[in-house]
Amino acid sequence: MKTLVIIPCYNEEKNIEFVVERLKRTAPYVDYIIVNDCSTDKSAAICEKNGYNYLNLPANLGIGGGVQCGYIYARENGYDITVQMDGDGQHDPAYLNEIIQPVASGELDMCVGSRFITNEGFQTSFMRRLGINIISVLIKLLCGVRVRDTTSGFRACSKELTEYFSHHYAQDYPEPEAIISAELNGWEVGERPVVMQERKAGKSSINAWKSAYYMIKVSIGLIVYRITVTKNGKKEAAK
Repeated sequence: MKTLVIIPCYNEEKNIEFVVERLKRTAPYVDYIIVNDCSTDKSAAICEKNGYNYLNLPANLGIGGGVQCGYIYARENGYDITVQMDGDGQHDPAYLNEIIQPVASGELDMCVGSRFITNEGFQTSFMRRLGINIISVLIKLLCGVRVRDTTSGFRACSKELTEYFSHHYAQDYPEPEAIISAELNGWEVGERPVVMQERKAGKSSINAWKSAYYMIKVSIGLIVYRITVTKNGKKEAAK
């Protein structure tokens, strides 16, 4: 099936070349698009120099807006499956088939790559794991689906869900809300085990204190979303 990998990029000059070259080498059967979210480093120059496929956004939209631009690109170019893959080197394209296959077969509309099923590879910090577990329990209570790695940005989506996300996608910390949004609007969400690595270079923008803030903010956002949105079918969601 025609598959697009969306790679959001913000100041990943030390990582983006490694990410793209590994993807091209490991999975030459997929297309990719880098969404450069107004990076202030040399990310755009590196993409230009290497002839990579990329979009330069005219304004910084954040991770949610950047990924949504990728979904719009996928919709406009008729892709059957879209995959999100971070630009920091944590997501290994060797596991692409693990998350694509359940979507390609029609078993799932969204398949999240989870590091917490087999607990192999990089497991992130204690504070972030605690926050992820709390959000996982909250999502289970709010919409009935169990996803262990709720903040994983390594996920595959069907053509129909891509269409939906191209119009409706959370802008601030979007990964958990995308799960509950898809589930409440009639799509099937699940996860498959993957092995992740530490980012190749640079530091995550979320430290211990930000992890606590993230957990509180996302939890409130998910509760408000659940209160304001009733469970719909796919046809209603697509309107």
